[in-house]
Parts: sequence; structure tokens; C-alpha cells
Amino acid sequence: MTRDPSMRAVGWARSLPLGSSVKTARDWTRRHLVALGWDRTAPGVADSVVLAVSELVTNAHVHARSDAQLILTWDEECLHVTVHDASPRVPEQRSPDDGALGGRGLLLVDALADDVGTRPCPRGKDVTACFRPAGPGRPG
Repeated sequence: MTRDPSMRAVGWARSLPLGSSVKTARDWTRRHLVALGWDRTAPGVADSVVLAVSELVTNAHVHARSDAQLILTWDEECLHVTVHDASPRVPEQRSPDDGALGGRGLLLVDALADDVGTRPCPRGKDVTACFRPAGPGRPG
């Protein structure tokens, strides 16, 4: 697929202070997915996006002990879901034992997204998961 170099992405950003509810992030994300029509055209992917947002914001609040900046960017090919936090520590996937209450978030995000990456920033890090509304094994 050849992309038009003049095409621009659309995006939305939201600050989520440390004490804010992760439900706020999920609801905010869901509203933007409805605006993109994904509730009708790609409901399974929309659910995956909302679950990934929940996990990434939780990681920022719990593990980084930081406010979270949630950024959604749609470039007509991929929805980039980025969560920025103030911790320079790059997240590590753990192998939780069966009795562990946590430790599966990044494994889950990696399974849900088409691509996941972490990028250190001068004041913390960005964790970005990309979701395509249609692709191999996904209905369009």
C-alpha cells in the first residue's frame, strides 16, 4: 500500500494524574474509538485497544508511580496508543507464577497489539502499542 506523503494523522491526548481512575482512561479511549467507527467496523480490535489502555495506564500509575499521559494517534493505517510516564525504567515482561496477582500486563498488551515498543525520553519513557483495524487474522 502506497501512502500519500501529504496525509496527516489525527490524535488526542489526555493527562491522567496518579490518583485518577483507570476507568476514566478506558471511557475516554472508547469515545474516540466510537468516533472512528471502530465500535461498528472493528469491535474486537476496539475492545483490545481499551484493554491495552487499561494495562498501560495501570503500569504507569502502579509501577512508575507517575502521572500518565495517554496519546492516541490514528494515521489511517494504525492506531498508535502511547502512554508516557516519568520513570526512566524500561518495563520488563515477567513470567508470573500461577498464584501471582499481577505481572501479566505487558504479556497481554503484546498479545493484543500488532506491535509494541518502548522508547526512553528525557523525562521518562513512552510505551506504544499499535493496532490495525484489519489485518491477518482480523476481520475488516
